[in-house]
Amino acid sequence: MTDTIATHAKIGIRRLAGNIGAEITGVDSRSRLDDDTIAQVRRALLDHKVVFLRGQSLDYSRQVAFAERLGPLTLGHPTLESPPGQPLLEEIDSHKGGRANHWHTDVTFVDRPPAFTLLHAVVIPPVGGDTIWANTGTAYQSLPDDLRDLADRLRIVHTNAHDYAAVYGRGERVDAATEKVGRQFVSTVYETEHPAVRVHPETGERSLVLGGFARTVLGFSPSASRDLIRLLQEYVTRPEQTVRWQWRVDDLAIWDNRATQHYAIFDYGTEHRRGERVTVAGPPPVGVDGRPSVALKGNASAYYAGATEADL
Repeated sequence: MTDTIATHAKIGIRRLAGNIGAEITGVDSRSRLDDDTIAQVRRALLDHKVVFLRGQSLDYSRQVAFAERLGPLTLGHPTLESPPGQPLLEEIDSHKGGRANHWHTDVTFVDRPPAFTLLHAVVIPPVGGDTIWANTGTAYQSLPDDLRDLADRLRIVHTNAHDYAAVYGRGERVDAATEKVGRQFVSTVYETEHPAVRVHPETGERSLVLGGFARTVLGFSPSASRDLIRLLQEYVTRPEQTVRWQWRVDDLAIWDNRATQHYAIFDYGTEHRRGERVTVAGPPPVGVDGRPSVALKGNASAYYAGATEADL
Protein backbone atom coordinates (compact mmCIF):
# COMPACT_ATOMS: atom_id res chain seq x y z
CA MET A 1 0.00 0.00 0.00
CA THR A 2 1.28 3.44 -0.89
CA ASP A 3 0.27 6.94 0.15
CA THR A 4 1.99 8.73 -2.72
CA ILE A 5 1.25 6.91 -5.97
CA ALA A 6 -2.29 6.19 -7.11
CA THR A 7 -2.75 2.67 -8.44
CA HIS A 8 -4.38 2.23 -11.84
CA ALA A 9 -6.14 -1.12 -12.04
CA LYS A 10 -7.09 -3.02 -15.18
CA ILE A 11 -10.38 -4.40 -13.99
CA GLY A 12 -12.36 -7.37 -15.20
CA ILE A 13 -16.14 -7.67 -14.96
CA ARG A 14 -17.96 -11.01 -15.08
CA ARG A 15 -21.74 -11.02 -15.10
CA LEU A 16 -23.34 -13.45 -12.65
CA ALA A 17 -27.02 -13.43 -13.64
CA GLY A 18 -29.24 -12.09 -16.38
CA ASN A 19 -30.59 -9.02 -14.57
CA ILE A 20 -28.25 -8.32 -11.65
CA GLY A 21 -24.80 -8.99 -10.25
CA ALA A 22 -21.19 -9.03 -11.41
CA GLU A 23 -17.82 -10.04 -10.03
CA ILE A 24 -15.01 -7.50 -10.36
CA THR A 25 -11.41 -8.66 -10.60
CA GLY A 26 -8.17 -6.75 -10.68
CA VAL A 27 -9.06 -4.25 -7.94
CA ASP A 28 -7.30 -4.14 -4.56
CA SER A 29 -9.51 -1.97 -2.36
CA ARG A 30 -6.64 -1.55 0.11
CA SER A 31 -4.67 0.44 -2.48
CA ARG A 32 -4.90 4.13 -3.25
CA LEU A 33 -6.74 3.70 -6.53
CA ASP A 34 -6.78 6.42 -9.16
CA ASP A 35 -9.96 8.25 -10.16
CA ASP A 36 -10.38 6.31 -13.40
CA THR A 37 -10.39 2.96 -11.58
CA ILE A 38 -12.93 4.22 -9.05
CA ALA A 39 -15.06 5.49 -11.94
CA GLN A 40 -14.96 2.02 -13.52
CA VAL A 41 -16.07 0.42 -10.26
CA ARG A 42 -18.89 2.93 -9.92
CA ARG A 43 -19.99 2.35 -13.51
CA ALA A 44 -20.07 -1.42 -12.94
CA LEU A 45 -22.05 -0.85 -9.75
CA LEU A 46 -24.64 1.28 -11.53
CA ASP A 47 -24.86 -1.18 -14.43
CA HIS A 48 -25.07 -4.41 -12.40
CA LYS A 49 -26.59 -3.11 -9.11
CA VAL A 50 -24.38 -5.34 -6.92
CA VAL A 51 -20.71 -6.20 -7.45
CA PHE A 52 -18.40 -8.58 -5.63
CA LEU A 53 -14.65 -8.46 -5.03
CA ARG A 54 -12.86 -11.53 -3.67
CA GLY A 55 -9.81 -11.47 -1.41
CA GLN A 56 -10.18 -7.98 0.06
CA SER A 57 -8.36 -8.04 3.41
CA LEU A 58 -9.74 -4.90 5.02
CA ASP A 59 -9.53 -3.36 8.45
CA TYR A 60 -11.83 -0.54 9.52
CA SER A 61 -9.68 2.32 8.25
CA ARG A 62 -9.10 0.72 4.84
CA GLN A 63 -12.76 -0.11 4.35
CA VAL A 64 -13.75 3.44 5.25
CA ALA A 65 -11.07 4.94 2.98
CA PHE A 66 -12.26 2.88 0.01
CA ALA A 67 -15.95 3.56 0.68
CA GLU A 68 -15.31 7.31 0.88
CA ARG A 69 -14.19 7.24 -2.74
CA LEU A 70 -17.84 6.55 -3.60
CA GLY A 71 -19.18 9.43 -1.49
CA PRO A 72 -19.51 10.78 2.05
CA LEU A 73 -20.39 8.14 4.63
CA THR A 74 -23.21 7.83 7.13
CA LEU A 75 -22.85 6.68 10.69
CA GLY A 76 -23.05 2.92 11.13
CA HIS A 77 -26.80 2.92 11.82
CA PRO A 78 -29.48 5.35 13.04
CA THR A 79 -30.23 3.32 16.20
CA LEU A 80 -27.79 0.42 16.58
CA GLU A 81 -24.52 0.99 18.40
CA SER A 82 -21.26 0.86 16.44
CA PRO A 83 -18.15 -0.85 17.85
CA PRO A 84 -16.00 1.43 20.06
CA GLY A 85 -13.88 3.80 17.99
CA GLN A 86 -15.61 2.78 14.74
CA PRO A 87 -18.60 5.14 14.40
CA LEU A 88 -19.06 4.59 10.65
CA LEU A 89 -19.39 0.80 10.92
CA GLU A 90 -22.30 -1.50 11.59
CA GLU A 91 -21.24 -4.90 12.86
CA ILE A 92 -23.56 -7.65 11.61
CA ASP A 93 -22.75 -10.56 13.90
CA SER A 94 -24.99 -13.60 14.26
CA HIS A 95 -23.67 -14.24 17.79
CA LYS A 96 -24.83 -10.76 18.77
CA GLY A 97 -28.28 -10.99 17.24
CA GLY A 98 -27.31 -9.51 13.87
CA ARG A 99 -29.38 -11.21 11.18
CA ALA A 100 -31.18 -9.79 8.18
CA ASN A 101 -33.25 -12.73 6.92
CA HIS A 102 -35.98 -10.60 5.39
CA TRP A 103 -36.24 -8.77 2.10
CA HIS A 104 -35.32 -5.12 2.55
CA THR A 105 -33.57 -2.08 1.20
CA ASP A 106 -31.22 -0.63 3.82
CA VAL A 107 -32.61 1.99 6.20
CA THR A 108 -35.67 3.03 4.19
CA PHE A 109 -37.33 4.15 7.41
CA VAL A 110 -35.35 7.43 7.23
CA ASP A 111 -35.79 10.16 4.64
CA ARG A 112 -32.30 9.68 3.14
CA PRO A 113 -31.50 5.96 2.86
CA PRO A 114 -27.91 5.11 1.88
CA ALA A 115 -26.90 5.30 -1.76
CA PHE A 116 -24.39 2.44 -1.56
CA THR A 117 -23.68 -0.29 0.98
CA LEU A 118 -20.30 -2.04 1.35
CA LEU A 119 -20.26 -5.30 3.32
CA HIS A 120 -16.98 -7.06 4.13
CA ALA A 121 -17.12 -10.74 5.12
CA VAL A 122 -15.11 -11.44 8.28
CA VAL A 123 -16.49 -14.78 9.53
CA ILE A 124 -18.42 -17.12 7.23
CA PRO A 125 -20.06 -20.41 8.30
CA PRO A 126 -18.77 -23.59 6.61
CA VAL A 127 -22.18 -24.12 4.98
CA GLY A 128 -24.96 -21.62 4.39
CA GLY A 129 -25.17 -17.91 5.03
CA ASP A 130 -25.54 -16.83 1.38
CA THR A 131 -27.15 -13.51 0.48
CA ILE A 132 -29.63 -12.85 -2.33
CA TRP A 133 -30.05 -9.49 -4.06
CA ALA A 134 -32.94 -8.38 -6.26
CA ASN A 135 -33.03 -5.69 -8.95
CA THR A 136 -35.88 -3.31 -8.14
CA GLY A 137 -35.41 -1.52 -11.48
CA THR A 138 -36.06 -4.51 -13.71
CA ALA A 139 -38.81 -5.52 -11.27
CA TYR A 140 -40.52 -2.19 -11.98
CA GLN A 141 -40.09 -2.71 -15.71
CA SER A 142 -41.74 -6.14 -15.43
CA LEU A 143 -44.96 -4.75 -13.94
CA PRO A 144 -48.08 -4.90 -16.13
CA ASP A 145 -48.84 -1.47 -17.60
CA ASP A 146 -51.85 -0.71 -15.40
CA LEU A 147 -50.04 -1.79 -12.22
CA ARG A 148 -46.99 0.26 -13.19
CA ASP A 149 -49.18 3.33 -13.70
CA LEU A 150 -50.71 2.81 -10.26
CA ALA A 151 -47.31 2.31 -8.61
CA ASP A 152 -46.08 5.59 -10.11
CA ARG A 153 -48.74 7.43 -8.08
CA LEU A 154 -48.44 5.62 -4.75
CA ARG A 155 -46.76 6.90 -1.58
CA ILE A 156 -45.80 4.39 1.11
CA VAL A 157 -44.90 4.92 4.78
CA HIS A 158 -41.81 3.01 5.97
CA THR A 159 -40.90 2.54 9.64
CA ASN A 160 -38.26 0.68 11.64
CA ALA A 161 -40.95 -0.41 14.11
CA HIS A 162 -42.73 -2.46 11.44
CA ASP A 163 -40.27 -5.16 10.38
CA TYR A 164 -39.12 -6.30 13.81
CA ALA A 165 -42.73 -6.39 14.99
CA ALA A 166 -43.48 -8.65 12.03
CA VAL A 167 -40.72 -11.07 13.07
CA TYR A 168 -42.27 -11.56 16.49
CA GLY A 169 -45.73 -11.76 14.95
CA ARG A 170 -44.66 -14.68 12.75
CA GLY A 171 -43.94 -16.69 15.88
CA GLU A 172 -40.24 -17.14 15.11
CA ARG A 173 -38.06 -18.31 17.96
CA VAL A 174 -36.00 -15.31 19.10
CA ASP A 175 -32.90 -15.69 21.28
CA ALA A 176 -31.80 -13.15 23.89
CA ALA A 177 -29.21 -11.51 21.62
CA THR A 178 -31.72 -11.04 18.81
CA GLU A 179 -34.29 -9.68 21.24
CA LYS A 180 -31.73 -7.16 22.55
CA VAL A 181 -30.92 -5.98 19.03
CA GLY A 182 -34.64 -5.72 18.30
CA ARG A 183 -35.19 -3.44 21.29
CA GLN A 184 -32.23 -1.27 20.30
CA PHE A 185 -33.40 -1.18 16.68
CA VAL A 186 -36.67 0.52 17.70
CA SER A 187 -35.21 2.63 20.54
CA THR A 188 -36.01 5.63 18.34
CA VAL A 189 -38.95 5.14 16.01
CA TYR A 190 -38.70 6.60 12.52
CA GLU A 191 -41.42 6.94 9.92
CA THR A 192 -40.91 8.25 6.40
CA GLU A 193 -43.21 8.69 3.44
CA HIS A 194 -41.49 7.50 0.25
CA PRO A 195 -42.71 7.30 -3.33
CA ALA A 196 -43.42 3.70 -4.30
CA VAL A 197 -41.34 4.38 -7.41
CA ARG A 198 -38.20 6.50 -7.29
CA VAL A 199 -36.18 7.99 -10.12
CA HIS A 200 -32.50 7.12 -9.79
CA PRO A 201 -30.47 10.34 -9.39
CA GLU A 202 -27.56 9.05 -11.51
CA THR A 203 -29.12 6.83 -14.16
CA GLY A 204 -32.69 8.15 -14.41
CA GLU A 205 -33.97 4.58 -14.05
CA ARG A 206 -37.24 4.00 -12.19
CA SER A 207 -37.27 1.42 -9.39
CA LEU A 208 -39.61 0.20 -6.67
CA VAL A 209 -39.11 1.38 -3.07
CA LEU A 210 -40.49 -1.44 -0.94
CA GLY A 211 -39.08 -4.11 1.39
CA GLY A 212 -39.63 -5.10 5.00
CA PHE A 213 -39.92 -1.59 6.40
CA ALA A 214 -42.84 -0.65 4.09
CA ARG A 215 -46.00 -0.53 6.19
CA THR A 216 -48.87 1.56 4.80
CA VAL A 217 -49.91 2.85 1.39
CA LEU A 218 -51.31 6.36 1.76
CA GLY A 219 -55.01 6.54 1.00
CA PHE A 220 -55.60 2.80 1.49
CA SER A 221 -56.79 0.78 4.47
CA PRO A 222 -54.30 -1.39 6.41
CA SER A 223 -55.65 -4.49 4.71
CA ALA A 224 -55.50 -3.01 1.21
CA SER A 225 -52.03 -1.61 1.97
CA ARG A 226 -50.74 -5.07 2.85
CA ASP A 227 -52.22 -6.50 -0.33
CA LEU A 228 -50.74 -3.78 -2.54
CA ILE A 229 -47.29 -4.01 -0.96
CA ARG A 230 -47.34 -7.80 -1.23
CA LEU A 231 -48.43 -7.67 -4.87
CA LEU A 232 -45.64 -5.26 -5.86
CA GLN A 233 -43.08 -7.05 -3.70
CA GLU A 234 -43.73 -10.33 -5.51
CA TYR A 235 -42.39 -8.79 -8.72
CA VAL A 236 -39.17 -7.81 -6.91
CA THR A 237 -38.38 -11.23 -5.48
CA ARG A 238 -39.09 -13.34 -8.55
CA PRO A 239 -36.00 -15.47 -9.27
CA GLU A 240 -35.51 -13.73 -12.61
CA GLN A 241 -34.67 -10.50 -10.76
CA THR A 242 -32.14 -12.02 -8.35
CA VAL A 243 -28.56 -13.14 -7.85
CA ARG A 244 -27.26 -15.32 -5.01
CA TRP A 245 -23.74 -14.99 -3.62
CA GLN A 246 -21.86 -17.71 -1.73
CA TRP A 247 -19.55 -15.84 0.61
CA ARG A 248 -15.89 -16.45 1.37
CA VAL A 249 -13.91 -14.70 4.07
CA ASP A 250 -12.61 -11.31 2.82
CA ASP A 251 -15.24 -10.95 0.11
CA LEU A 252 -16.45 -7.39 -0.37
CA ALA A 253 -19.96 -6.82 -1.71
CA ILE A 254 -21.04 -3.37 -2.85
CA TRP A 255 -24.61 -2.67 -3.85
CA ASP A 256 -26.66 0.23 -5.12
CA ASN A 257 -29.16 0.62 -2.31
CA ARG A 258 -31.29 2.84 -4.54
CA ALA A 259 -32.08 0.00 -6.94
CA THR A 260 -31.93 -3.26 -4.94
CA GLN A 261 -33.32 -5.31 -2.11
CA HIS A 262 -31.45 -8.12 -0.36
CA TYR A 263 -32.02 -11.08 1.95
CA ALA A 264 -29.39 -12.73 4.16
CA ILE A 265 -30.29 -16.40 4.39
CA PHE A 266 -30.34 -17.77 7.95
CA ASP A 267 -29.65 -21.46 7.32
CA TYR A 268 -26.46 -21.94 9.37
CA GLY A 269 -27.93 -22.65 12.81
CA THR A 270 -25.54 -21.79 15.64
CA GLU A 271 -22.53 -21.32 13.35
CA HIS A 272 -20.90 -17.90 13.40
CA ARG A 273 -21.46 -15.35 10.62
CA ARG A 274 -20.04 -11.83 10.84
CA GLY A 275 -19.78 -8.95 8.41
CA GLU A 276 -18.70 -5.33 8.69
CA ARG A 277 -20.81 -2.77 6.88
CA VAL A 278 -20.35 0.87 5.94
CA THR A 279 -22.79 2.95 3.92
CA VAL A 280 -22.49 5.91 1.56
CA ALA A 281 -24.98 8.70 2.19
CA GLY A 282 -27.78 9.23 -0.31
CA PRO A 283 -30.34 11.90 -1.19
CA PRO A 284 -34.07 11.69 -0.46
CA PRO A 285 -35.79 9.47 -3.03
CA VAL A 286 -37.74 11.45 -5.61
CA GLY A 287 -40.87 10.11 -7.24
CA VAL A 288 -41.97 10.17 -10.85
CA ASP A 289 -43.94 13.36 -10.08
CA GLY A 290 -40.83 15.09 -8.72
CA ARG A 291 -41.92 14.90 -5.07
CA PRO A 292 -39.21 13.84 -2.61
CA SER A 293 -39.58 11.63 0.43
CA VAL A 294 -40.82 13.26 3.64
CA ALA A 295 -39.76 12.43 7.21
CA LEU A 296 -42.87 11.96 9.36
CA LYS A 297 -41.39 10.88 12.69
CA GLY A 298 -37.86 10.96 14.10
CA ASN A 299 -34.96 13.18 13.10
CA ALA A 300 -32.23 11.20 11.32
CA SER A 301 -30.01 14.17 10.47
CA ALA A 302 -27.23 12.97 12.80
CA TYR A 303 -27.08 9.70 10.85
CA TYR A 304 -25.96 11.41 7.65
CA ALA A 305 -24.44 14.53 9.24
CA GLY A 306 -21.14 14.03 7.40
CA ALA A 307 -22.81 14.64 4.03
CA THR A 308 -23.67 18.14 2.82
CA GLU A 309 -26.43 19.02 0.37
CA ALA A 310 -23.77 19.46 -2.30
CA ASP A 311 -22.47 15.93 -1.63
CA LEU A 312 -25.94 14.45 -2.00
